[in-house]
Amino acid sequence: MTDQDDGAKATGERIAKYLAHAGIASRREAEKLIEAGRIAVNGKVLTTPAFKVTAADDITLDGEPVGAKPETRLWRHHKPEGRLTTHKDPEGRETVFEHLPKSMGRVISIGRLDLNSEGLLLLTNDGELARILELPATAWSRRYRVRAYGDVKDSQLEKLKDGITVEGVTYGPIEASVDRRTGANIWLTVGLREGKNREVRKVLNALGLQVNRLMRVAYGPFQLGALAKGETEEVKLSVLRDQLGKLYPLDTDGYPAGSGHVTGPVKTGTAKAKPRPQRPGGGSGPGRKPGGKRPGAPERGPDSSSGKPAGGKANANRRRRP
Repeated sequence: MTDQDDGAKATGERIAKYLAHAGIASRREAEKLIEAGRIAVNGKVLTTPAFKVTAADDITLDGEPVGAKPETRLWRHHKPEGRLTTHKDPEGRETVFEHLPKSMGRVISIGRLDLNSEGLLLLTNDGELARILELPATAWSRRYRVRAYGDVKDSQLEKLKDGITVEGVTYGPIEASVDRRTGANIWLTVGLREGKNREVRKVLNALGLQVNRLMRVAYGPFQLGALAKGETEEVKLSVLRDQLGKLYPLDTDGYPAGSGHVTGPVKTGTAKAKPRPQRPGGGSGPGRKPGGKRPGAPERGPDSSSGKPAGGKANANRRRRP
């Protein structure tokens, strides 16, 4: 199926984007599913991602129906050290996803934290949102608290603002400052916008520092705050819409603007998303609660720091203490 009827799908959505919104896979991974002949629309196997669909189409993955696109949701999770950011590990090691509440359904991470890192991990049921927030062009700041063995001069950290090349890999501007020195260790705050694989560890190692604890405290406008290790909390829809702004506009029901979702009976599906491949080195249609009320976003914690919110909001997760 390579061509479409004259204008029949003019208002539809590209199939890969639809699958990403439905939480099946990222857009890139969805395109691979199509190339492998695993996606069919109205009984016909697709051979190209250049195809548009609507909510009325019958879409299947490996013969199993793909459900209706759920509303976009985002969770903040405090990843403990020692868990992989992957859905399944061939070596049987502990993963983040096996400890999440079953009520969340299928979710994917926005970016990753490696095995020995901890802190804020954003989770979503929307693969397209994950793709956008991971792009360097989005320029959302990732902020870390780092403990490392050794010492470094302020002049060395200042030079990181111009970027640095380590073992042939060029890293963009990095903001780093010393918070305190405790015996043989040093505590730093590090901010960057690219988030390349093990970037903080590799850059600081090039300066003679050996990282022995790394905690992400902010990703864009979203803060780790007071989340306990292993805890997960959903971001309110109102906060999510406000912070995403024009970057990824959502309507009042939580659906991507212009996605053409329809009200009425919910289309259910049994197709499962394809697990994301694990990177070398190892680190890497949920339902609402009764009444439809979403859990609130938490207050700002002492280790939180501001990111770069869309719309200029300084703190996306502030709330009053009870």
